[in-house]
Amino acid sequence: MSQETSGTSLLVPAELYKKAGVVFGTQICTKYMKQFVYKILPDGFYILDVAKIDERLRIAAKFLARYSPEKVAVVSVRLYGQKPARMMCERVGCKAITGRVIPGIFTNPHLEDYIEPDVVLITDPRTDKQAIIEASKVGIPVVAFADTDNRIENIDLIIPANNKGRRSLALLYWILTREILREQGRIGPTDELDVDYTAFMASKIYRRR
Repeated sequence: MSQETSGTSLLVPAELYKKAGVVFGTQICTKYMKQFVYKILPDGFYILDVAKIDERLRIAAKFLARYSPEKVAVVSVRLYGQKPARMMCERVGCKAITGRVIPGIFTNPHLEDYIEPDVVLITDPRTDKQAIIEASKVGIPVVAFADTDNRIENIDLIIPANNKGRRSLALLYWILTREILREQGRIGPTDELDVDYTAFMASKIYRRR
């Protein structure tokens, strides 16, 4: 199966993965992430393989669905990932940790914000590095969206994807939410969520010139 997959056997059509920018990597690719690359564009940008993204989303959904929702922590320091993370947790029942990750949140029982998750979902290994460090200290498995330029130390399950774009993160979290609920039997095997993926999308950031 390749980037040209028709979409009939995918979680969403291949064209939607492309339209939302999920397949677009950076101009840097770490050694581990090369296995998920479909091609390199003339300008040096790496393009991820739709089929491999889809496959890892399925695996991640099955894995996360095994845990009690309240024992799943979803982390996003990255602004475009914060709304999608909260939207997922509202529907699944997991714990959203958005904004700054406080040192000790998984390791210091005396901390006011201390929690004991059984598994952690990470938006970006670079910006969410503190959460990965915390989880690794106490042996909590980590699932992470990873772009082509990400390092993957202390991550147990990688979902290759553009983890920087607001459309991409919205679609990724929307798919994962739907598939977890399907796996847990909380919605039917062909049922959709109450909203489409654009409802998971963060507001666009406008930078001053």
